Amino acid sequence: MTTRVWDYLPEYENEREDILDAVDTVFRSGQLVFGPSVRGFEEEFAAYHGVGHGVGVDNGTNALVLALRALGVRPGDEVVTVSNTAAPTVIAIDQVGATPVFVDVHERNYLMDVSQVEAAITPRTTCLLPVHLYGQCVDLAPLTALSSKHGIPILEDCAQSHGARQGGRIAGTTGRAAAFSFYPTKVLGAYGDGGAVITDDAEVDASLRRLRYYGMDKQYYVVETPGHNSRLDEVHAEILRRKLRRLDGYLDARRKVAERYAEALADTELVLPAVEPGNEHVYYVYVVRHPRRDAILEALQAYDISLNVSYRWPVHTMSGFAHLGYGPGSLPVTERVADEIFSLPMYSSLSEDLQDKVISALREVLRAV
Repeated sequence: MTTRVWDYLPEYENEREDILDAVDTVFRSGQLVFGPSVRGFEEEFAAYHGVGHGVGVDNGTNALVLALRALGVRPGDEVVTVSNTAAPTVIAIDQVGATPVFVDVHERNYLMDVSQVEAAITPRTTCLLPVHLYGQCVDLAPLTALSSKHGIPILEDCAQSHGARQGGRIAGTTGRAAAFSFYPTKVLGAYGDGGAVITDDAEVDASLRRLRYYGMDKQYYVVETPGHNSRLDEVHAEILRRKLRRLDGYLDARRKVAERYAEALADTELVLPAVEPGNEHVYYVYVVRHPRRDAILEALQAYDISLNVSYRWPVHTMSGFAHLGYGPGSLPVTERVADEIFSLPMYSSLSEDLQDKVISALREVLRAV
């Protein structure tokens, strides 16, 4: 059996009875769209974060799209973000007709280098979009200061940081809004697509609710502003409600997996994840680094271990974004780390035996490459 970075089946076996009960609860309710499960999850997810509003949507990409629109980002605007991210971050900016403006990342943690943000701000900048990548937060204090100084809202991309904290403050509660993905691999994952936006701003909340429902407000068929069909499904919402109650347990389990990796690989040539002071990492992925990355990944195939790279191709190097004009060398740190990083298996139900298999194989391969 191939060892992969993520496998949902162990979790499903552990939680199967509750998951199937969640599905049955929805089917027996007679309400398959905008029913009690969506309302309940929205309230509970907002409460978990200590904010006033949560809006469920159909996926994490549209969480970003709708949040950008609700924050007033329009065609011709600019949004400052990073290229070391999943493509949907940038696709969302493109979807609203805005232009992504990239800053580089830190060599140590691969997160947005906030010291470069102010130089990237122009009169067309209408949003700052930090990505809390891999499970820990971008340095938000200086970014918040820039937001206040220039009057530009922050939208936090929290697709990979459910439950992460910085200085005790939970990810998604510093900016004006935050977007989440519940894709199955996420720390809090559905059994299909799903997403949400949280905010303390009542106007943003109202706008989001219109935008996810064709642009309609109180009366069906009356469109106030053209929107989307981006509703969170009742079944996924009910499953997420159940799993939200277990989220802190998932986080504890992930941190234990990370601790075992750190102890077992500390004496190797791998660069292990750096946790910044004040950050509480949730290890959505456990990203390591080595200059002979590709040789290591190829050698691990002999042990039936298949690992991912998050992310091998920075967004600015993709042909679909060539029109932005970022040539080779534009973001040197981003480009350099993309050639060296890769991810070890990381999920809350990862067994010690399977983890030990990966550690043992990796140590053997590192001695040989």
